[in-house]
Amino acid sequence: ALPQLLEMKSTDRKQTLLHYLVRVITEKYPELTGFHTELHFLDKAGTVSLDGVLQDVRGLQQGMELTRREFMRQDDSPVLKDFLKVNSEVMEKLQADSKTAKEAYESAVEYFGENPKTSPPTTFFPMFMRFIRAYKKAEQDIELWKKQEAAAKEAESSSPGSEQQPEVKLPIQKARRQQMDMIAELKKKQMVKEPLIYEGKDGAIEDIISDLRNNPYRRGDKVRGSAKKRAAGQGLQATPDIAL
Repeated sequence: ALPQLLEMKSTDRKQTLLHYLVRVITEKYPELTGFHTELHFLDKAGTVSLDGVLQDVRGLQQGMELTRREFMRQDDSPVLKDFLKVNSEVMEKLQADSKTAKEAYESAVEYFGENPKTSPPTTFFPMFMRFIRAYKKAEQDIELWKKQEAAAKEAESSSPGSEQQPEVKLPIQKARRQQMDMIAELKKKQMVKEPLIYEGKDGAIEDIISDLRNNPYRRGDKVRGSAKKRAAGQGLQATPDIAL
């Protein structure tokens, strides 16, 4: 069916099967590009109800039969005689035309893969109108793509070094990014205050720490062994940072 030509798309979702058909018709069958000019009165045909037309024809046929019966009872009526003489042939032609229209419509609907019972003219003919609009739109798309391709080729030929520019810019941008990260890291480290380091003279602090580890806490009236030895040798020295 015609609507499926618009539903089937390429992998990049940019082209449809209709675009492909338009390319083939334009390149190999250019005489068919104006096919839509041969389809006349589609808008008017889409507003006609075939069932309604056939029902009207059947109503006229029933009226003609009643007229014939009445004329058989009043065969001396000149009015009925003239009416049947003029309109009988017209009625027969109208019946033949309605039958031809029905058969032609059903054949056309089946040809395009539709069901005549579920596709009335109000649905079938507007489908052609939408297809013609889509066909013209596909022609415009293909023409635009051709112009874009030609412009791209011309740009490539006029600037041969344009392809190398992205490769040059990429390392520069990467180096700048690394520099910015390094500067940010240095600023972060400068904001962190380093802890104060206290140092004693002649290793006095180290002696105090080792003495506290080796000798647990004792009462104040007892003297530590290490303190007695140190008192015999040299006095305990304190750094300016520690108050005795």
